[in-house]
Amino acid sequence: MESSYFLRRGPHRFAPTAAVGGAWADDEQHFSPVAGLAVHEIERHRAREGRPAIPLGRVTFDILGRIMFTEFEIHVETLRPGRTIELVQATVVIGGRPAVTARAWYLAPLDTAAVAGGAPDPLPAPGTLPTGTLSERWPGGYIASLDSRVATGYRPGRAALWLRAVPALVADEPVTDLARFTALIDTANGIAVRRDPREWLFPNIDLTVHLHRQPTGPWVGLDTSVVFGETGQGLTSTVLHDLDGPVGRAEQILTVRPQLARIRG
Repeated sequence: MESSYFLRRGPHRFAPTAAVGGAWADDEQHFSPVAGLAVHEIERHRAREGRPAIPLGRVTFDILGRIMFTEFEIHVETLRPGRTIELVQATVVIGGRPAVTARAWYLAPLDTAAVAGGAPDPLPAPGTLPTGTLSERWPGGYIASLDSRVATGYRPGRAALWLRAVPALVADEPVTDLARFTALIDTANGIAVRRDPREWLFPNIDLTVHLHRQPTGPWVGLDTSVVFGETGQGLTSTVLHDLDGPVGRAEQILTVRPQLARIRG
């Protein structure tokens, strides 16, 4: 088992380790750790600029192309500075071309404890649950790197699971709970599959995360539902949990097609 998902090769350059190996193809990185790394770099950028440590409200990732298993760069810029609302963008560049963009909205905190409410029920704690078996359905170094616990029984299109990453996100670097948490969210599309991935492709082309509370701790709870439509689109919807309960939601739009389509291009 690798000790980290990424090695830093320069101020903005990274090398993936075997623990980032993709589930759909051997020559691709799994998107989930890349998403966490993008948030890590956004946080470092904000710290360098002296921006206030305010909560993340939403981050949207658009996957623009294949995330090839090679060294890459992440470039970050502040699109909208502000004292109460701020928008920051990170771009993952592979082979000179943008592969992923991440746009993060930060919202200044206010005391709204008196009106807080409406969150779903928490999941059972992972320490009380049996170990999961994602590697039975999915290949790749990333899936093999996870510690998983089954929160509810699986049925096609519906599952709840706790995940914890064994490797660090970046070798020899401190990482926030938020970045570590984000690095696991994209896994949701693989825990409640509707059809056998050896027969059908259903990769997501985006990931949008909305948070009503900032996550803490090493565990990510995914309470996930998957819908396949009739014209090649699908949707993976997830309630996100940490050990204290729900923290927000994630949505992923899917392109659904038979495996034969990969052979034909």
